[in-house]
Amino acid sequence: MHIVIMGCGRVGAALARTLEQRGHTVAIIDRDEAAFRRLGSSFGGRRVEGIGFDRDTLREAGIEEAGAFAAVSSGDNSNIIAARVAREMFGVENVAARIYDPRRAEVYQRLGIPTVATVRWTADQMLRRLLPSGAEPLWLDPTGGVQLAEVHASTAWVGHRVSRLQQETGTRVAFITRLGEAMLPASETVIQEGDLVHVMMRCDRVGDVEAAFSRGPEGETR
Repeated sequence: MHIVIMGCGRVGAALARTLEQRGHTVAIIDRDEAAFRRLGSSFGGRRVEGIGFDRDTLREAGIEEAGAFAAVSSGDNSNIIAARVAREMFGVENVAARIYDPRRAEVYQRLGIPTVATVRWTADQMLRRLLPSGAEPLWLDPTGGVQLAEVHASTAWVGHRVSRLQQETGTRVAFITRLGEAMLPASETVIQEGDLVHVMMRCDRVGDVEAAFSRGPEGETR
C-alpha cells in the first residue's frame, strides 16, 4: 500500500519508518525541509516540502494512489482539513488525524474522520487505524488459552446486533469504543460505522475469528 503522512515531527517520522519497514511505500509532507532529517539516511520514501492540505502538494506525494493518509502535524485545524481533503476529494479509504484538543475529537469523528487525541496517542494506535485488519491482542490470560483483542470488523457488520456478531464469530464482545468512549454493549446493541470492537476469544481460534469478522454475516455479500 502507498501511504501519505502529513507532518515530519517525531511522531510522523517514526510512523514513516515503521510503515516502510512493513513493506509499504511512504511519502511524507512537511513545510520545513529541515524536518526530514528525523527520517534518517535509510528512509527510502518520498520527502515532499509543502502544505499538507494543498491539493498539488498531495498529488506530488502520490495521494491519488494512496490507500491511507495520516495527518500528524502540530496543528489541529491543519490536520482535520488535510484529512477531509484526503477523504472527500481524493477518496482515500483509511484516514486518521491527530488531535490535540480531546474535546474536538468527538466532533471530528462525527464528520467521518477517525481521530486520535494526543493524551492517548501512540504510534501503535495510529498504525491500527491506517491498517485496520486482523486482531490486535490487548490481554492474555496466564494459561494462554483466552485473550482480549481488538478485532477489525468489516463494514458488512454495520447495522447488525452484537448478539448476531457473537453467535457467528464465537466470541464474547467485552466492550465497544464509539466516538472515543468505551461502552458495555447489550445483546441488542447495533454495530455502527467507526466502532472499535473488543472481544474475548480462545487463542486457538484467532484465525477463524479474524476471518468471520472480515467476511461479515453469513449469507450476505460484502
